[in-house]
Amino acid sequence: MRPTTRTRASSRANSVGVQAEDTKICVVMVGLPARGKSLIAQKVVRYLGWLSIEAKCFNVGSYRRNATPQPSASFFDTSNKEGERLRREAAEAAVADMCKWFRSPHNLIAILDATNSTKKRRQWIKDRCDAEGIETLFVESKCDDEDLIMSNIKEVKLTSPDYAGQDPEEAAQDFRQRIKMYENVYETLDEDEKHLTYCKIIDVGSHVIINKIQDYLQSRVVYYLMNLHIKPRSIWISRHGESMFNLSGKIGGDADISPRGELYAQRLPELVQQSAGDLPLTVWTSTLKRTNQTARFLPYEKLSWKALDELDSGVCDGLTYGEIEQQFPQDFKARDEDKYNYRYLGGESYRDVVIRLEPIIMELERSENILIITHQAVLRCIYAYFMGSSQEKSPWMEVPLHCLIRLTPRAYKTEEERFFANIPAVSTFREKGSKAEHQETEASSSRNSSPLIMPQVAT
Repeated sequence: MRPTTRTRASSRANSVGVQAEDTKICVVMVGLPARGKSLIAQKVVRYLGWLSIEAKCFNVGSYRRNATPQPSASFFDTSNKEGERLRREAAEAAVADMCKWFRSPHNLIAILDATNSTKKRRQWIKDRCDAEGIETLFVESKCDDEDLIMSNIKEVKLTSPDYAGQDPEEAAQDFRQRIKMYENVYETLDEDEKHLTYCKIIDVGSHVIINKIQDYLQSRVVYYLMNLHIKPRSIWISRHGESMFNLSGKIGGDADISPRGELYAQRLPELVQQSAGDLPLTVWTSTLKRTNQTARFLPYEKLSWKALDELDSGVCDGLTYGEIEQQFPQDFKARDEDKYNYRYLGGESYRDVVIRLEPIIMELERSENILIITHQAVLRCIYAYFMGSSQEKSPWMEVPLHCLIRLTPRAYKTEEERFFANIPAVSTFREKGSKAEHQETEASSSRNSSPLIMPQVAT
């Protein structure tokens, strides 16, 4: 028998990501150009924001571009006094804005993204932060892998604002010269700086050195960094094929896929081949039947994860949204008002799903060539992690059935491509405040036989 009343206090999850009053941390990036610092910085910000920890990246290069939008390599020569002055001013402006940002009580972690290549510069940053009561955690990315360095050079020349509109080969040559300028003065973190708190990531995480890690938040950041790799790669995500519950408008459950869902399962290997080529993928599914049925024609290793199961809808499992609105009108309204934090009675909220997905994200970050087949709410959370989507928007994002999404993290953005199977399916997407009914997807049924690729970018 389903209860008709509930305690209001239980309907929302705690909206605070971490209890860490009075803790302010500046994560100071250290490393030569083309060592993945900006990629690491952006990933840390996205990860912390995904966990409801307020974080922001202060990229010194962005400040420098206000005065010198596209400087040549000679600008970074230490004998160039004007260039040195402008770079120093950019660093000072970034640190000043960072300190101002920290004065808001909810802002906890800032990432200072720059080379910070000398001991003198690092000590200046520490002294400046100490004066403001801000902890410092230095993160050095040290890499001598020429293949990875060349890959990062290619990435920079294609995506960095410093080389926008320039010939790619000339940009790569100039960037190599810039690296040489920094190599002339670069000082790695060593025993002389053992008084600093730092994490040193060597050769893409093959060796990690940590020193004087002091508290919970620092440990949280370092744990993430130890699971992070910066090799170029993509991640593929897809919902299961249309299920019998989708057809009837019911949520949750462990339904089989529909005949059209079966067609998607048969078509999926072709979509994956078009997107991933001959890469040796590993397929991750939930433990529910509809994801395993969708994956069964894929010729890859498969792993099932309980953590990838759909959001638990508690007492509402097996109901339609219309039935939920009728039986639990106050709860239906409360979920519309704050869908991310609303928790079903006996079930979960989106925030709860994020918490149980953290081990998945850690495993995903240290893996390559992964295809995830799972459920709408879970994919929304994973998608939000890679695209930096807000908590207000992520529960309302449309993730259509019968669509393969490829996400490719870059230093300055995450690129997205969508490959549609052109197999009709119901739409389970419901806009905030709209009537709770599933509709046939006109777009899917009207597409021609060739997959439609829709590139999108998150910055």
